[in-house]
Amino acid sequence: MRTADILGIDTVRFIEPDFAALTDGRFNAVLAATKSDEGRLLLDEHEEPLALAFYGSDGWIAASFLCRNPSVGLIELFESVNGEIFQEDRRVWAGAVREYFSNDLVSKVPPSIDDLNPLRHEILKNLICGVWGKSQGETCIDCCCGSGVGSAVLRDLGFSSLSYDNDEFLLSRGLAEKRLLPEETMWIDATVASRYVEPAPKGVAIMAGEFNSVNQDMWERIVDELCSIAHETLVTVGTQNEAMLVCEWGTAMDRSVNVKENPGDPIYDRWVCHVLPS
Repeated sequence: MRTADILGIDTVRFIEPDFAALTDGRFNAVLAATKSDEGRLLLDEHEEPLALAFYGSDGWIAASFLCRNPSVGLIELFESVNGEIFQEDRRVWAGAVREYFSNDLVSKVPPSIDDLNPLRHEILKNLICGVWGKSQGETCIDCCCGSGVGSAVLRDLGFSSLSYDNDEFLLSRGLAEKRLLPEETMWIDATVASRYVEPAPKGVAIMAGEFNSVNQDMWERIVDELCSIAHETLVTVGTQNEAMLVCEWGTAMDRSVNVKENPGDPIYDRWVCHVLPS
C-alpha cells in the first residue's frame, strides 16, 4: 500500500532522503520549518505517532517516525494547522515506507551487473530447508542481502523476508529482478541494523565475508547486530577459519553455535554456522 494512500492524499514526498535517514532527528526541525495550513497525523494501533505530513508550496511533505520520535515543534505545527488524524498498523506503514524508498532507489541508482549463478537458488534452498524446513509465514531477516537470492529462497520456503544491505547497486539489481520486493527491502548499514529492524524469529547472513584484518571488526558488528534482532540465525561463510570466527563471536554473545561443513556448495556456503540462544 502506498504511503500517500494511507495518509489520504494523492502524492507525498518524504523529508528524509533515504530509508537510512529515518533515524536522523535533524529532519524534524527541517519539516517543522515548513509553511503550511494543512496537516496529517498518522497513529499506529497503540496511538503512537507513525508520521506527520504537511501541505505547502511543494505539495505534501512527510516525516516517518518508525525509527525516531517527533519533536515538540512538529506537534505544535500540527496543532496550529487544519489537521486530520489517521490510524494504521505499524507493520503496514513500515512496509509502505520501505516500498517508497525502494522505488525511489530504483529510480535513481543503476543496477549492478547480474552475475548470479542460476544454480545457486536451488543449492541455497536445500541448505536452509535442511536446517529449518518450510515456514508458515514467520519473518526471517536477510542480512547483507546483496541482489536478493537469499530473500527469494526464503519466500519460496514460506518465510516473510525482511532484507537489508548497504550496497545500493546490488539492491537495485535485486529489485529489478524481483528477487527483492520493495516493501521488504532497506538500504541501511548492517552494523546498526537494530536501529531499523524489529526483533524477528529467524535471520540469515548468506555468503558472509570474506573476513580479513581490515574488515573483521566490521563483520563482527554485523553478526552481533543480526543476532541481537533474530532469535535464531544462520551464517554461511567460505572457509573454516571464518566459521571459527563466527563461533567465537556467537560465544561472546552468550549464544551456542553449531558449525558444520556443507558439501553442497564448495565455494560460497561451504561452512554453515547455526547460532542459537544458549
